[in-house]
Amino acid sequence: MSADWYRWEGEDLLLWLRVQPRAGKDQFVGPYGEQYKVRITAPPVEGKANEHLIRFLAKAFGVGRDQVSLVSGDSCKNKGFRIQRPRKFPISLTKA
Repeated sequence: MSADWYRWEGEDLLLWLRVQPRAGKDQFVGPYGEQYKVRITAPPVEGKANEHLIRFLAKAFGVGRDQVSLVSGDSCKNKGFRIQRPRKFPISLTKA
């Protein structure tokens, strides 16, 4: 698997996401330029969207919440994440 929106660094996966908060449901949407678009239901207030997105990514990639870290984009829609040793991949990501 290879695309502009992610890369492997050893056993860790680095993801670049474009996040749409306040969506109707949490879901992976598809490639969005050099990022992958993700919709989440949480509002972008007081870090709620970031925390919600971390939980969503942890579940989607089969890891604990502590294995997902925000590495860039704390207060914007373009974000970078590190997922330590992911155990599974969401189907929508493998189709891209």
